[in-house]
Amino acid sequence: MAADRRWSGRSLRQISGIFLALLAAAACAIPALGAEPISPGLLLAERYRGDIDVSRYWVSEKLDGVRASWDGKALRFRSGNPVPAPAWFLDALPRQPLDGELWLGRGTFDQLSAIVRHQSPDDAEWRRVRYMIFELPNASGSFTDRVEQIKAITTAANLPWLQAVPQFRLPDAAALQKRLRDIVRSGGEGLMLHRDDAVYEAGRSSTLLKVTPWLDAEANVVAHLPGKGKYAGVVGALRMELPDGRRFSLGSGLTDALRRNPPPVGTLVTYRYRELTHNGMPRFPRYLRVRDKL
Repeated sequence: MAADRRWSGRSLRQISGIFLALLAAAACAIPALGAEPISPGLLLAERYRGDIDVSRYWVSEKLDGVRASWDGKALRFRSGNPVPAPAWFLDALPRQPLDGELWLGRGTFDQLSAIVRHQSPDDAEWRRVRYMIFELPNASGSFTDRVEQIKAITTAANLPWLQAVPQFRLPDAAALQKRLRDIVRSGGEGLMLHRDDAVYEAGRSSTLLKVTPWLDAEANVVAHLPGKGKYAGVVGALRMELPDGRRFSLGSGLTDALRRNPPPVGTLVTYRYRELTHNGMPRFPRYLRVRDKL
């Protein structure tokens, strides 16, 4: 009887140990709460500072779209989550890695976001979406070489929804600023500069630069502030919290629809601003969009 009790105790301890080990392994496999995984192999831009030789860079329009990477088998958001695109959209793509933006056109980000996040893709809506390619992850050669490869790949595919992002050259900073003004006046976001001799690399790099007439950053919504006057009964502003815990109000840029149905508390929002104050707070912040973690 005593032996049975000792065996029973050992068995329970063994089972408990196995169970705890399995729980620990599962915990390690789950991303940390709040983490924003980035698909492996993506190149990320730094901000243009104005002290470079512009003639050494390829220039393209900064598209107001949703970043998507194709590994030859699956199309994924920057988060690494799969894009719920229709089978016909995916099945025709080339069997090699591509990087680009899902895009509808200038000023249509909200429409695009609604289309590409829907788990049951609408064929008619997806017929409007273009996959604009600006990079070939892990491809060899310089970016100039890859520009030509992208043209060849998209031409050979002959798909209306697969296109190369137009790349062009400019002689100097003055020409860059003129093109930036033209793009922004026409409803564009800005420009991207990619150094012509750059080999492909993952992560944030000075070989890829973004040029916009404003700065942008992200903050979390922590409260909805009630409106006054013409905004009585709806949200007047969003109370935002920076990563360091400091807070500010964000009302400029909110549409009537957003004031009636604001981003929930806890949402990460992208805002624009002209500069920082002497104490590091954004000056003239303006709501841009919900920061997609698709």
